[in-house]
Amino acid sequence: MGPARRPAAGGGRWLEVGPGGVARWLAGFGARHGGVTEVACGAEIVEFRGADGAVAECHVPFPPLPEPDHDWAADSAADPEAGPAAALAAHAAADRLVGVILVRLGGYAVGVFAGERPMAAKAGARPVHGRTSAGGWSQHRFARRRDKQAREALAAAAATAAAVLGPYEKRLDAVVLGGDRRAVAAVRDDVRLAPLFALAVDPFLSVPDPRSAVLLDTPRRFRAVRIRLVEPAGHP
Repeated sequence: MGPARRPAAGGGRWLEVGPGGVARWLAGFGARHGGVTEVACGAEIVEFRGADGAVAECHVPFPPLPEPDHDWAADSAADPEAGPAAALAAHAAADRLVGVILVRLGGYAVGVFAGERPMAAKAGARPVHGRTSAGGWSQHRFARRRDKQAREALAAAAATAAAVLGPYEKRLDAVVLGGDRRAVAAVRDDVRLAPLFALAVDPFLSVPDPRSAVLLDTPRRFRAVRIRLVEPAGHP
């Protein structure tokens, strides 16, 4: 299966490439674009520029990327899969203890992963009824009931996050958030979760209704290198 991709604001497209495929993908980028002529290494972004002007802007997962102890650009010129490409792949593949909190109104999933291996996981759902088109007193009563359901659902999500991630709190390297931003922002207000949200890193994962299968797929995404690829006009 090829890398996940979607349009990027400002031009180009976003791709998500797993750690095991990063060096190979960058070697292919060089082959398609006349070779890599320039590499700009930063703590959060490593940019590869092809001879035809194409740019692969690689966003480092769990930054910063360690500083090189020698000339990575020279390594890359000699071997496109060496130098910064290899360093980026190794950094992305490193074993980390990562907490995940996914929340949407009415559903949540929380887990802890060592690399790709789940250490703890729990998902749940609380019904939150949709809006009604009825008017008058019935509409107000329905709105109050819906607000109560939403508060209870978000409280359940916060309690689950505290219970699942709490025992790992002092050992976590990072926390990844996802689902619906408004729902996650509401859960963030729970004081028990302040130390966990302090470990939150980008990117925010847009996911469908949080379920166990969705949660178990998150390492594939949060360990991936996000690449903004901009190619010359007319390039296939």
